[in-house]
Amino acid sequence: MSTAGDSPGDRDAGGGADREASDDIEYGIGDKPPVGESAVLGIQHYLTMVGANIAVPLILAEAMGMPSDVQAQFIGTFFVVSGIATLAQTTFGNRYPIVQGAPFSMLAPALAIIAVVTAGGVGTGDNWEAALLQLQGAIIVAATVQVAMGYFGLVGKLRRFLSPVVIAPTIALIGLSLFDADQVTTTDQSWVLLGLTLGLILLFSQYLDLKHRAFRLYPVILGIGIAWLAAATLSIGGVFGSGHPGYVSLGDVTDTSLLLPIHPFQWGLPEFTTAFIVGMFAGVLASIVESIGDYYAVANMTGAAAPSERRINHGIGMEGLMNVFSGVMGSSGSTSYSENIGAIGLTGVASRYVVQIGAVIMLVFGFIGYFGQLIATIPDPIVGGLFIAMFAQIVAVGVGTLKHVDLTASRNTFVIGFALFVGLAVPAYMGNFESTLAFRDAIGLEAALAAYPEWIETPAEAVVDIVFIIGSTGMAIGGLAALILDNTIPGTRKERGLAQWDRITEDESEFDAFWERWTGTDREN
Repeated sequence: MSTAGDSPGDRDAGGGADREASDDIEYGIGDKPPVGESAVLGIQHYLTMVGANIAVPLILAEAMGMPSDVQAQFIGTFFVVSGIATLAQTTFGNRYPIVQGAPFSMLAPALAIIAVVTAGGVGTGDNWEAALLQLQGAIIVAATVQVAMGYFGLVGKLRRFLSPVVIAPTIALIGLSLFDADQVTTTDQSWVLLGLTLGLILLFSQYLDLKHRAFRLYPVILGIGIAWLAAATLSIGGVFGSGHPGYVSLGDVTDTSLLLPIHPFQWGLPEFTTAFIVGMFAGVLASIVESIGDYYAVANMTGAAAPSERRINHGIGMEGLMNVFSGVMGSSGSTSYSENIGAIGLTGVASRYVVQIGAVIMLVFGFIGYFGQLIATIPDPIVGGLFIAMFAQIVAVGVGTLKHVDLTASRNTFVIGFALFVGLAVPAYMGNFESTLAFRDAIGLEAALAAYPEWIETPAEAVVDIVFIIGSTGMAIGGLAALILDNTIPGTRKERGLAQWDRITEDESEFDAFWERWTGTDREN
């Protein structure tokens, strides 16, 4: 197996002594497979996140009442933003092989903004365009704060408080957060199609991986492709009717324009409302916590060093810039994708180059209407089977981080167990409310504020919205709980895994900012 991306020579991969390179990595972070192979592998990386990157715009479009003839352009915008954000992050940001895409962590505030605007509560209109302009404005301003937090080093300073006791449950909750996704647990599930997809992915990645190199490298694209062909055949043959969860509507593929006119401010100039900006910033904070967990997960999975403070800062700063770009383009944000990390575990392909090639392909495909419509025909049961395989892998990566921790110490087992429990329980409770508006009503916020001056209303609503959004994000709740407990309950550095953690964390000098690499002024010289 190649570990070129994990060697001391590839400083941006976080290599160095005393670090364990994974034997399961076929292509390391710095490896460059042939272009043709990289293109297929890159598309595979993107297929793993396609369910989420289409689900988010579809959810928003439905909430806004967006016309069906506009939705293809809306979905295409998400792929264009994803492609550019991925190229920017892998080239100028943290340089990890992580795909960037539409965040679920920012979906809750987005839906709250849409609900208020479409009800006629704010702005100059109550249609989908007015809602989208308010959404863009909130993202742009909230993301500008994220840029400052990253590049001024505020986020990276958290690293000194992050032990394996904190990182393990945070990573595990990334995987566990989708155990009840609709694509998995819906009441009208097609278990045959889900089982076929999951079975094929497991067959290729776990049982036949040594039989042929193609099975090892392409388990996801093979599993999805075969399952989709089976579903399409059954749909054409009339076995799957239009109401069946596995139905493939091939007629929808050509029901759009060939080329989509995607460009900045395509929906109009953004509008700015303070309450919406504060609410969206809560989503940004949840996204930051998730991304830090993703950085540690991909480093752990590839055998690279744990990320340095500088790498974390540049990663979050670049995510902020791409969130601003997302607002300018008219989508709903961009963040690191856990699905992509699960694909690394299944395929052993951790090449930054592969992810960049895939990003270029998705960027081009984003302008082609037929592509978005074709991807949208992938039935939910197939996506559900993919979720189970990938997120189980991420849970295992989180658990594996505990090898650095003294599990005989009761304080460690308590912190880990508590973080996992609240990381599942609190979002389950928040799931009882459709939006932040419903949560406000449930706690009686309006009645509680009646006796106070009017100026208190906006900040009070913002605080409640932040509680709801953070509480709806499992890895944020669990990670924050573990962070507080691990840094307040007495414990030695050895017990907490910090002694071993320090040995496998890259030195600050091992990561160079893009301007240092391009100008030749890196600190190694």
